[in-house]
Amino acid sequence: MPTMFDVDVNDLIEEVAKDLQKVKEIKPPEWSFFVKTGMHKERPPKREDWWYVRCAAVLRSVRKLGPVGVQKLRTKYGGKKSRGHKTEHFYKGSGNILRKALQQLEAAGLIKKTEKGTRKGRIITPQGVSIIDKAAVRLYKPMEKKEEKPAKEAKPAAEEKKEETKEAKQEKPAETEPKKE
Repeated sequence: MPTMFDVDVNDLIEEVAKDLQKVKEIKPPEWSFFVKTGMHKERPPKREDWWYVRCAAVLRSVRKLGPVGVQKLRTKYGGKKSRGHKTEHFYKGSGNILRKALQQLEAAGLIKKTEKGTRKGRIITPQGVSIIDKAAVRLYKPMEKKEEKPAKEAKPAAEEKKEETKEAKQEKPAETEPKKE
């Protein structure tokens, strides 16, 4: 059975975002249409459903990274800010967006808080794994097995060059000859 590691990341996030739109606990806040996703951005997102896409990406990150908190996700979703003539500088992503997304995913039962050794944070629940894996199954296309072509018999290199030059001469048009008037 295919998992999230067997399909394209972008396609998987889009598919999970469609599934999350059906979950009633996950809804964009009122302020989400006006806010930037981080200090490094100049404008808010253009997509109408960007909240669901971000929640799907956060859900995938929680599954991949294990116990994860807001600060680690802020670093993950940060970026370089263009500061004009000055050198670029890395800024973290918006903590409020990630915090609200984690809280909504937790309310939906897709992730939960836990402590694993010295690390504490949120991990994915079996229900969250199920949503991701079902989306992966829908997207998975097994690679077709290519038929092996029989290997060419070994020819001396000189013979191969002669054949290539003969073929090249045959392919050239007769335009190189001067025209007679």
